[in-house]
Amino acid sequence: MSNVATVRSFNRFYTRRIGVLEEGLLHSPFSLTEVRVMYELAHRERPTAAALAEELRLDPGYLSRILRRFQKLGLLRRDRSGEDGRERLLSLTPRGRQTFAKLDSRQNDEVSALLAPLPSPEQRRLIGALATVEQLLGGSGATREPYLLRTHRPGDLGWVVHRHGALYAEEYGYDERFEALVARVVSDFVAHFDPSRERCWIAEKDGEIVGSIMLVKKSASVAKLRLLYVEPRARGLGIGERLVTECLRFARQARYRKVTLYTHGQLQAARHIYEKAGFRLVGDEPERGYGPELVAQTWELVL
Repeated sequence: MSNVATVRSFNRFYTRRIGVLEEGLLHSPFSLTEVRVMYELAHRERPTAAALAEELRLDPGYLSRILRRFQKLGLLRRDRSGEDGRERLLSLTPRGRQTFAKLDSRQNDEVSALLAPLPSPEQRRLIGALATVEQLLGGSGATREPYLLRTHRPGDLGWVVHRHGALYAEEYGYDERFEALVARVVSDFVAHFDPSRERCWIAEKDGEIVGSIMLVKKSASVAKLRLLYVEPRARGLGIGERLVTECLRFARQARYRKVTLYTHGQLQAARHIYEKAGFRLVGDEPERGYGPELVAQTWELVL
């Protein structure tokens, strides 16, 4: 079989396997293209229609029809640009964000079901192969990030608790009370999870978890950043900064007005990331709840 025929055969297999040939993607009233447009609107900071068309390589007329349908359904808002009155900045309405959150959660469930029959080593092989395909077909590997970010799936959160407990004990001398705190944070996140306003990101490298972060709802207008960590072997790649950037982008899309976080003064690398992102220190006090003497700090960022 020729290379071209092999790729085409795989395309037919994969599109059938993940259900994109169905009339409505994810058993929804939306097509694959419409869900992809919705994804971009959820993950970009108020793009223009022209920018979306260029990014997705869509015919502007076709995209315009999709956007009109979204607006008719109450999913999309258009705001006049403050820099150029001829431009319209696009964003999802609260109803649009809720609709996308449900689709995103459903997609996570379907992918989890797809991966579930595979043992962990086979899952890592698959993820590695997918990363290779993306790298080879996406352009120069030297310019692409050597990791990927995704939302959490079953098994991730237990790993996050485990690695926080082990890593902070090894590097800073924290005892098991810190691991218990992380477990409570994770438990509360799962028990009260609101996908339209809360999210957990997992960073992967070579098919293995190397970092995490959460954004949780503190009040209607205030969100809290939690559980930022990066594995020692993955530091220096910009993962921590990228996780915080994604967190703040989502916070703005969810229309929070402020993001707060709690950390310790001894965590200098994390403090540098927060400062660079625009957070400011608003309070500190001594703390000795996890073994060593610490300085507990509260940071805030007005969005």
